[in-house]
Amino acid sequence: MVLYEYPINERIRSLMRLEYLFKRLFAFISGTSPMHQHVALSLLFEIMDTCDRAEVRSGILQDIDKQKVNLESYRHHPNIDLNALDAAVADLSRVSAALMGKGRIGQAARENEWLMSLKNRFAVPGGTSQIDIPSYHAWQLSADENRQRAIKEWVEPFMPLFDGVSVVLKMLRESGSPIDASTQEGGVFQEMLGGKIYQMVRVWVSDERLIYPEISANKYVVWVRFSELDAQYKTQLITTPTVFKMSFCNV
Repeated sequence: MVLYEYPINERIRSLMRLEYLFKRLFAFISGTSPMHQHVALSLLFEIMDTCDRAEVRSGILQDIDKQKVNLESYRHHPNIDLNALDAAVADLSRVSAALMGKGRIGQAARENEWLMSLKNRFAVPGGTSQIDIPSYHAWQLSADENRQRAIKEWVEPFMPLFDGVSVVLKMLRESGSPIDASTQEGGVFQEMLGGKIYQMVRVWVSDERLIYPEISANKYVVWVRFSELDAQYKTQLITTPTVFKMSFCNV
């Protein structure tokens, strides 16, 4: 099964975009090639811009506090593993404390003048060539271990943000249970929410064909239809009933 996820509000959309950027960053940051590190830097700069455009920290802290309250409400229930409960609360507190640091997220990296001048050049097509910024070309020719150490130092200030994004999205995903569903004649699935509030929809489809869902959702209704890529990579709407699994998630 292939999983597709859809955020129902802009705050969760911002967190999912950050998660996507961090996953790509970690995939390239361990590479020793200057080309790997070039991509890693471009992703780091995208993360910086995303932090500047969205107030993600306050939302993450609110979700963590809410989850801590929910966990504490189980403390006096029978058959509760108190050690596991304490460990979960302590982990949430650790992530929250690290994220509450003073200043903008990643302030230490932002104070590096050369790194910020490089960030500006990344915004220009071809702007990182040696004719535009020879210092970057020289840096790329430096020892592998020096470049790897520098990038890890620049990424480190953003790790509390990654931990916060990860814990909130993990809690959100675990809040929903998959159910079986199917589109109707015409290829459309529609579910009225009846006043229930959700933050994410998850859809699992078969991996036997290049099928993907188009999902639309608001506080009233969730709407899903499926399309398929043919041999020429043209989109074909699937109008016959399609079986899939889905879950509705809310912390």
